[in-house]
Amino acid sequence: MIKHHPDDNLLIEFSAGTLAFAQSIAVSSHLHFCRHCQQRVDRLTQVGGTLMQEADAVPVSDDLLSQVMDKLDATAEVAPQAARPVGKMPRVIDKLIANYGKAKWEFLTPSLDMARLRTGQKEFEVALHRIKAGGSVAKHDHRGTEITLVLDGSFSDENGIYNEGDFLVREAGEVHRPLASRDAPCICLSVVAAPVRMTGPLTRLLNPFLSFRPQ
Repeated sequence: MIKHHPDDNLLIEFSAGTLAFAQSIAVSSHLHFCRHCQQRVDRLTQVGGTLMQEADAVPVSDDLLSQVMDKLDATAEVAPQAARPVGKMPRVIDKLIANYGKAKWEFLTPSLDMARLRTGQKEFEVALHRIKAGGSVAKHDHRGTEITLVLDGSFSDENGIYNEGDFLVREAGEVHRPLASRDAPCICLSVVAAPVRMTGPLTRLLNPFLSFRPQ
């Protein structure tokens, strides 16, 4: 059962097409798992459509109209989608992986691999993280906002247990240490606005290797 969802501000921006593309990827992927949030976005979209119909028309330049249409096209790539069978990746993740041909996993630690996803974003790094069954990630914090979505399996940290579809937002300065369940690996999508920073006495040596590389 999904217990953690995007807040109303994120869903409002998503439905309006004003949320950053990288963060929209995370919200859209959450909607793949969560019928409750799909319905919330549908209602927000209906409200927005009603408000637009009631608004007075104003002249729009060709340049502005072109920018709006480009934004709508980008948002369509991460639009809400009907629930799909368990075990299937969200459509937008499949498409990003297809940009590489397949996910290219990089070894980070004996417990953790990462596959960066090409999104064209300079402000955010979008990546998949795979924690082996029973494995843990070194305690760390971030210098900016981090969104994590559980795609498969589950993990826990100091604040609780997170299962498939759970959507988590960590702000700069929040420290945690994810631990995958013992019976299966955990795969997560992360959207990070700044690089991680290891906080343990030995893991600080890893910091230079965890470079922030938006793609």
